[in-house]
Amino acid sequence: MNPEERLSAPIVLEYPFTRTTGPVIGAFMTGLREKIMLGIKREDGTVLVPPTEYDPVTSKALTEMVEVGQTGVVTTWTWVQDPRDQSPWNKPHALAMILLDDSDTPFLHAVLAESSDLMETGMRVRIKWKQETEGHIQDIEGFVPEKENNA
Repeated sequence: MNPEERLSAPIVLEYPFTRTTGPVIGAFMTGLREKIMLGIKREDGTVLVPPTEYDPVTSKALTEMVEVGQTGVVTTWTWVQDPRDQSPWNKPHALAMILLDDSDTPFLHAVLAESSDLMETGMRVRIKWKQETEGHIQDIEGFVPEKENNA
């Protein structure tokens, strides 16, 4: 073999499988399409949002879906002044952990506040839905401070 020659072969990297969402995530996504927030009740009565198929503490299967509020409280947050190109939000916003009413775990999403001066831990926020929904987490455009939302 000539030292100048190199052996090569085409490589195709693929993942030839599909995954269904299953009964829990499927119900959550259907709720989003209908502009309803769902969580799942644990054996101790607490509610996880977003829902999971198994209890993160006991590993027991979870099946009881429950509707939770579309308003909640910001438990912690950070300000994003310059969103990255991959961000679904193209202007400054907060990323916040939001404890929705009737749930026991905070939910990570954006708060679409006009400036960081309007953000504070403990503030109440409300979901801002996209006009047309399809059953995807991006059906939630973001959260807005309750005092700014007249809807």
